[in-house]
Amino acid sequence: MHIDLTAKEFRRLLDLVYIGNWILNSTRGEDRFSDYDHVESKLFGLCQGTGMQALVEKWNGEDIPSRAFSEGGIHEAITYYEDAVFYEILAEELSRRDMDYPSVTDDNYEELVSRIEQYIEEFRCNGLDRLTLED
Repeated sequence: MHIDLTAKEFRRLLDLVYIGNWILNSTRGEDRFSDYDHVESKLFGLCQGTGMQALVEKWNGEDIPSRAFSEGGIHEAITYYEDAVFYEILAEELSRRDMDYPSVTDDNYEELVSRIEQYIEEFRCNGLDRLTLED
């Protein structure tokens, strides 16, 4: 297989592969999806001799994203995504809880969406500062 990419497109592909592998494998410990690690290693290995060799390093004989790559801002993008997903999931879960966990139907969809939007607005304005837990 042959794919024609500009240097900029290849650099973006590295970002996408890293982010995808991070999402799939970062919480799996020893139970990683090794085939995704292999693809990531293969693509980062292509950095050698392209002027992008600073983005790759060897570890245990494998090509991996370098510290320069992983500390170069990619985790800020991942964190932004994680924060957004966290608040969206929390807003939906709290809304469903407030409604006694109904199955979503045409009859209650608008109410659920309205409650989710209210929680999202609360989190946008105050973060978790006003969230309390009661016994």
